[in-house]
Amino acid sequence: MEIQKLYDLDDIEFEDIAIGLVRLAKNIPAHEFFYTINQNNDLKFSRKKDLIFHGAYFEYSFPRYEAYHKSTKTCFTFISNRCSESNQKKLQTELFTGEENIKFLLNNQVDVEYILHSSEQFPDFSVILLPENLVFPIQDYTLSSDEELYQIIQYYE
Repeated sequence: MEIQKLYDLDDIEFEDIAIGLVRLAKNIPAHEFFYTINQNNDLKFSRKKDLIFHGAYFEYSFPRYEAYHKSTKTCFTFISNRCSESNQKKLQTELFTGEENIKFLLNNQVDVEYILHSSEQFPDFSVILLPENLVFPIQDYTLSSDEELYQIIQYYE
């Protein structure tokens, strides 16, 4: 008897993820930034276990902050775009490995401090009141399934 395939992994289309890019107007520590957000909102962001990215030579840690919005039943997560620390796993013996001790989740957006993600398919970031004097308006950004960050967010969701 022949086994019938129920689905083919190549035929599955993964949906894009909508995220927000947060740029700070002033260079302030994370604890001050989230303290200010928590003062202005009924959301209470708290530090969660760091997002860990495993490179070939380094292991990178990216701070995460999470809060739950009760009225919309939505979980919001801020992920630092720049790693807070990196631990060398093995010695680099090649000259041009393309891997350094500093890593950005979005390499083409190094001016972005935080990546804002929501548990909703079509997130409404306007429920978070960000301090106008500290933050530029949130930029909507779409991650396609072939991007590295897409896989990381799916893993931590």
